[in-house]
Amino acid sequence: MTEASISSRVKLSEDVLFQELQGDAVLLDLKTGVYFGLDRVGTRMWHLMGEAGTLSGVVDTILEEFDVTRERCSADILSLVARLEEQGLLSVEP
Repeated sequence: MTEASISSRVKLSEDVLFQELQGDAVLLDLKTGVYFGLDRVGTRMWHLMGEAGTLSGVVDTILEEFDVTRERCSADILSLVARLEEQGLLSVEP
């Protein structure tokens, strides 16, 4: 596993089924059966990570859409990426 930084890019696993439910979402890894729940902000981050760019682009968009500091947003996205990578739901590209 590669440690993510804000300048990292991520690749969402093709084996993950994404289902949005009233703003929240559930991820299911079809190969391993791992479920992962996302709240409204996590769901938005997942969408943005899938749209390309670096994690810094995700942070910039989240800052426009939510009332949060850059430091908190950066820490939250890196924490989410680490947990998702640990579960095999995405990979960090060098």
